Amino acid sequence: MTDVSSLTAAEATQLAESAEAEFMFALESAAPPEAQRALRMSQARLGGGVVLVMGEDPTGGYWNKALGFGVTEPVTEDLVADVVGRFRTAGPPAGVLQVAPSALPEAWPDLCARHGITAGQVWAKLLRPAGLDPERATTDLAVGAVGPSDADAYARVYARGFGMPEDPHLLTMFAAAAVGAGGFTAYGAWDGDRLVAAAQLHVAGPVAAFCGAATLEEARRRGAQSAFMQRRVGDARAAGCAWLSAETWQEGGEEHNPSLHNMRRAGFVEVYDRVNWVWRP
Repeated sequence: MTDVSSLTAAEATQLAESAEAEFMFALESAAPPEAQRALRMSQARLGGGVVLVMGEDPTGGYWNKALGFGVTEPVTEDLVADVVGRFRTAGPPAGVLQVAPSALPEAWPDLCARHGITAGQVWAKLLRPAGLDPERATTDLAVGAVGPSDADAYARVYARGFGMPEDPHLLTMFAAAAVGAGGFTAYGAWDGDRLVAAAQLHVAGPVAAFCGAATLEEARRRGAQSAFMQRRVGDARAAGCAWLSAETWQEGGEEHNPSLHNMRRAGFVEVYDRVNWVWRP
């Protein structure tokens, strides 16, 4: 069976970066027109990657991202200046450039100094072959696909689970993905008739992105995340994907990230760590 060790560093980077860039582009592009206007959103493909801008980002900058660079085209001074210019024009509280370490040019420290970019949180980038069977999941929650009638509840659980504000326009972006906009498949876990956990899957060519899963605090440690993993692996296989991609924040010091350990147990392997490079006006 093909495993992660069979990939070259360049192949792993291409799979992991492209999967994340495509799902982020799809998620923000699928936001309804009213949300696009109210949050002052724009999306563009640039320099082999994508630039996502949300001028009225209620999270303080999370949804302003530039990523996917360095895979098909090099990261250059002009590219960085263009990205920063788009952030500056829109005026969000912050913007993040997410570039794989192997794609950073030698002049990166100088570029950061010139454009006011500083190092932020470190994320782990992970891959696993689709053919690897996940651990069998057990949960007392009912897990299944989300339908239109649950889209609003799904959006609120997704926001609360990630500690994001329940801004009405942000919620409509999550709800759009919940009903399949942008090529997403959304999943929920129910405690009786109450939705308590949410997850997403996005397929882009040979790789599927496990792009977010969140559980309300009162429903944690009941197996929702393991069940989501098992279900998404099966659906990614059915869609013909050969690889699965995910990312989460990397632990450091005394920090503990349950999501990272869930991914490791599900067969994901860390292929590299990537710094979030933060621009602020």
